[in-house]
Amino acid sequence: MNALNTLKTVLLLTVLTVLLVLMGRLVGGTSGMIVAFGLALLMNFGTYWFSDRLALAMAGAKEVSYEEAPELHRLVEQLALQARLPKPRVYMMQTEAANAFAAGRNPGHALVAVTAGLMRMLDRDELAGVLAHELAHIRNRDTLIATIVATVAGAITMVANIAQWGLLFGGFGRSDDEEGAGDLAGLAGSILMIFLAPIAATLIQLAISRSREYQADTTGAQILGDPLPLATALQRLELASHTAPLQVNPAAAHQFTVRPFTGGGIMALFSTHPSTEERVARLRQMALHPLSYTGGN
Repeated sequence: MNALNTLKTVLLLTVLTVLLVLMGRLVGGTSGMIVAFGLALLMNFGTYWFSDRLALAMAGAKEVSYEEAPELHRLVEQLALQARLPKPRVYMMQTEAANAFAAGRNPGHALVAVTAGLMRMLDRDELAGVLAHELAHIRNRDTLIATIVATVAGAITMVANIAQWGLLFGGFGRSDDEEGAGDLAGLAGSILMIFLAPIAATLIQLAISRSREYQADTTGAQILGDPLPLATALQRLELASHTAPLQVNPAAAHQFTVRPFTGGGIMALFSTHPSTEERVARLRQMALHPLSYTGGN
């Protein structure tokens, strides 16, 4: 299952990159393609170095010392040792909503954050399951992957916005290295792509986010040595999200253990997380086959 999720992530990232190249070429030919790549690299650099600060600012989390939360620090330290990771910094959000997230550009510069509501709601085993899931995101470099995906998707949207302004002012489609710019069918296709590309980029970004959640569930079970505490915790968090949803910037929603906002049906396509029911079902299925997460140890 991990290999399948990894393959899916690579394929979706490839599609996203191709979409960016096509959008750059559509707007400005070869030079536009180069500019689009440069823009994506610049955005990636900034987001990579400051992603943890952005996440903390959007979530309103504050660092807590060992003296302020000794049990939480001990549990994070123990799980980090089991995950063979440096101990991340520990943060807390003072809200009754129950959730958690991880951030940081790499395992050496990572953090985990939990809400006060999460600490009060879950027992020690369930809290360990949630923290193992967040450490799995760090170990799997999901924080880096999410940064790359968000940056490329953002670049596609920006290029599309530039093209839309070009349409308004009549300057679109007149690149020096293109011929047949007056072709009606080609122009119609280009216009369609300008408006559909940002939607496609968003859907791909969300699909990658959902795939990484499944993988973090599996890796978290491997770290903890038991998938059931996370399964139980997810059920409780899902229930709590309906009664006390987390008030957070939607741009940060993908970072949390469960989606802060509820929604189903067609809106599942626009969700940062797979359904909790499906995640719980997969974890319970794993519990029936210990070799799937213990590796025979």
